[in-house]
Amino acid sequence: MTLFSRYMFRQVTSAFLLILLTLTAIIWLATALKELDLITSQGQGLTLFFHMTALSLPSLIALIAPNAVLMACLYTLDRMNGDSEIIVMTAAGATVWRICRPLIALGVIVSMVILLINVLVNPACMRALRDLITQVRADLISQVLQPGRFSSPERGLTFHIRDRSKDGELLGLLFHDERDSKQVMSYLAERGRILSNEKGSFLIMFDGYVHRYDAKDKEKSVQIIKFDQNMVDLSKFGPQNKAGNKLEPKQMPLMDLINPPVDEKLDEKDYGQLRHELHERLATPLYPIAFIFIAIALMGEARTTRESRWGQILTVFAIAVAIRVAGIMAGNLVALNAWAVALVYAIPVAAILIAAWTAHVRMSPELRSKLNFELKFQPKNIRLWAARGVQTG
Repeated sequence: MTLFSRYMFRQVTSAFLLILLTLTAIIWLATALKELDLITSQGQGLTLFFHMTALSLPSLIALIAPNAVLMACLYTLDRMNGDSEIIVMTAAGATVWRICRPLIALGVIVSMVILLINVLVNPACMRALRDLITQVRADLISQVLQPGRFSSPERGLTFHIRDRSKDGELLGLLFHDERDSKQVMSYLAERGRILSNEKGSFLIMFDGYVHRYDAKDKEKSVQIIKFDQNMVDLSKFGPQNKAGNKLEPKQMPLMDLINPPVDEKLDEKDYGQLRHELHERLATPLYPIAFIFIAIALMGEARTTRESRWGQILTVFAIAVAIRVAGIMAGNLVALNAWAVALVYAIPVAAILIAAWTAHVRMSPELRSKLNFELKFQPKNIRLWAARGVQTG
């Protein structure tokens, strides 16, 4: 890189990192606030809270990075034109591609990082988050139960304990379950203990009663059953994944998307979701490069410092939004029709080619193009300068 290219690369990279970190922090904070119930109602610590929210950062970065590249590119071009730096380079004979080479380099680097996140980092983080949530749900009772307090981890489910012993045993346990519309059950036990093993987590109750009645029974006749020991599976509490233990498309490795496991029963809808996820991961990295070329096509030309460029900036944003929306629509269409895969890649690639052609045509010196046209098609009109005057050829 030349001295000017290194200088411009530092400028656009600094702006990109600042915008990326700012937007990521804002969106991460908004997302993290939704998980505050882990601390407030479920008794979890800050370590688990930050662990769970940090696992969502790679997906946020991959989502925000193309927009951050676009904003950094527009800011850099507008600032350098306002400081007459692009004007001086253009007057010195530098072409648009030589001036904007650092912007394209940044776009390629960001695209490679997004591809790495989509293929390797984000699926691994999604699987780790899934395992962490499963572990939290499996240990649900130890999280929500506080002595002398009624806790409801989900609608229709209520726990209460009188106290905890020093060895962690639950004393004076009340467990009320009315999630089943047909049958309501209440467990009363003198003491209880949580047992965890490879099969799951279980609540074992000692010396108690089960109160059971039919919810549709108008008389509410209660059946009371005494027990010395009773066990309840805790893994069934909390929101359940409709797919069971099967990984969702966002959690699956790339090779599993290409060749789904044979033992999983997949219908046409499942194959469509896998196809959508696969090509979304591979096509998304093309958008930073497309946004860079669009910005160069409309903002790379040197302009006078008295001329406002807000119209061009808004036009670049509008075109970028339209292209991204078109890409999202094509991705949704892929889930329904396999032939739409071509559209997923054609939209960003076409944007890159058209923007590059537009930039090349707009930035060509007008006098040089006119002279080339006259030399080729109108040789009789060419006038050659000599030492003593003008001679007509």
